[in-house]
Amino acid sequence: MHKKKIDTSEITIGVVGLGLMGCSISTCLLMAGHKVVAVAPIPDDLVYATKRIKEHLRKSQEEQLINGVPSAYFENCTITEDYSKLAGCYLVIECTLEHLDIKKSVYQKIEAVVGQSCLLASNTSAIPITILQEQTEHPKRFFGLHWAEPSHVSRFLEIICGEHSDVQLGESLYELSHCWGKEPTLVRKDIRGFITNRLMYAMYREAFHLVEKGYASIEDVDRACRNNAGQWMTLVGVFRWMDLTGVQAYHTVLKDLFPTLTNTTEVPKLIDDIVKAGGKGVSNAKGFYSYSPEEAKLWEETFLEFSYEIRKLAAKYPVDVVEQKLQSKSKG
Repeated sequence: MHKKKIDTSEITIGVVGLGLMGCSISTCLLMAGHKVVAVAPIPDDLVYATKRIKEHLRKSQEEQLINGVPSAYFENCTITEDYSKLAGCYLVIECTLEHLDIKKSVYQKIEAVVGQSCLLASNTSAIPITILQEQTEHPKRFFGLHWAEPSHVSRFLEIICGEHSDVQLGESLYELSHCWGKEPTLVRKDIRGFITNRLMYAMYREAFHLVEKGYASIEDVDRACRNNAGQWMTLVGVFRWMDLTGVQAYHTVLKDLFPTLTNTTEVPKLIDDIVKAGGKGVSNAKGFYSYSPEEAKLWEETFLEFSYEIRKLAAKYPVDVVEQKLQSKSKG
């Protein structure tokens, strides 16, 4: 269990990029007690950032994730276009578009104003950390921080070391991230996609295969995921699940099943057609499903509502739930 006491009010963190995820990351850090300098690289971000962060804080109070009034947390947030305000930050998190040239330009602006002891991280989910840190002046202080949306609600966080990262600094980030309401994973060796994306994209690939080959509909695949993996994954991961349900059975099945799984390296036609037609999902009501504008908005609202509800349930079953029960029994 995490035991180290950290005074987050003494630690200022910068966030560069205030789209959907940048705003929820900023909210998470504010909820943890940090002062946050939120930099908008593009003017459009300034239009929505204040509204989004305030609404996240309001909803978090309603859901009893914070005790104080939202305005007290928001007072610790500086929203600006001025990179120089990042001076004095302990950590700066980049949340910009998945484009190497854009990120490199942002890193140059950050490194021009922060001290050499400031840690630098990217929220990338697509570009290896080693490639990104090679675009910086001090690669050893650079890490990946892979969040899940909504970042202020989810327990998920991956901290990824690139080839040049100082692992001890990564361990300090790991310690700090417990203050953010996370059950973090420290990935000590860089690999494209990190842990969660590699697992999930293997599942996505098989899902496309099942639909495109006519074995199941999109609805069938989604229903199977909701009612099987969706039921147990909040409590345990794949290895604990196999322990709970019988390791030998999986050994027997995988010998015959693995050779039949798709190993295609091509982008599936199903998603390719949607993207080429301009589909983005619920954000523009065009995706694998058909949505009216009202439906798309309701799905976004329902996802956020569900995220708060599942967090409440998950809080009853933390990663060390059995360890806590054992300790309780030994004291009794």
